Amino acid sequence: MKKYYLLLWGAMLIVHSACANVTNTIATQQAYQVVKKITYNNVSVEIVIDKPINDTLDIIIAYHGTVFLDSKILEAAQTTLSRIKEITARKNMMIVSVAYPEEGLLMGDNVRESEAALLWVKNQAAKELGIRIQKIFLVGHSQGGYIVTRLSSMHATNGIVANAPGPLNLALRCQFEDSGQIPGSVTCALMRRQYGTVASNAEAYNVRSLLYFTSNFMSDMLFIQGLDDAQIQLTSWPIFVQQVRNCTNCQSRLFLDVPQYGHTALFDSPQARQLYNEFLNR
Repeated sequence: MKKYYLLLWGAMLIVHSACANVTNTIATQQAYQVVKKITYNNVSVEIVIDKPINDTLDIIIAYHGTVFLDSKILEAAQTTLSRIKEITARKNMMIVSVAYPEEGLLMGDNVRESEAALLWVKNQAAKELGIRIQKIFLVGHSQGGYIVTRLSSMHATNGIVANAPGPLNLALRCQFEDSGQIPGSVTCALMRRQYGTVASNAEAYNVRSLLYFTSNFMSDMLFIQGLDDAQIQLTSWPIFVQQVRNCTNCQSRLFLDVPQYGHTALFDSPQARQLYNEFLNR
């Protein structure tokens, strides 16, 4: 009789365990959008996760454009997520939009938090979210394009899309501001406070410009630029393109110049959206 009860108890444990596994599977096989604070290597940053219903996923990590104030970065991350979701033909991709900090930081200093988000997705997200990750893509707009371009020289992914990445030439931009040719910006004011004017310390501006980071790309790259963008961007764009084309230690590079579209060409141009989706589906 004792042996019978032991066998019955063992069977009940097996059934309970199986039911628990089914429950956990159902719990993860859900679509949701959530804001989450993540930490990797003691660096913390908020992200917005938009997960489709399936659990085996390709992931887009998105980086928003400049908003200057940290009170606005979460909203910027959510807006960027929505816009990328709209233009992405595949609806089975998870999007992780990074609310990287800006306020009071010099250009490029927030690559630290941006990298932490990428490494969290690569190394911890599967376990923490109960998913299986296949491919990882980075998509960045404006300053977000600057960030994903820099990240491409630091870590390999399955592909990177940079729309209107910049600032391309911080020295030129801030020099124009110093001389009053274009309106002043927080970006150049912070640089001036730290390093002085461009005339007195041009190299400090050059090493934070995207023109300084045009080699050693570990991922395939797609660059998109609207030709109705601001002149300060378009002045340096051909130089940037040529430097990237000349790279001898980079993965493949694609460029799309889009006439009659401006700074947000990736989101507005049917041609840009088509090439973007083809790039994701290679």
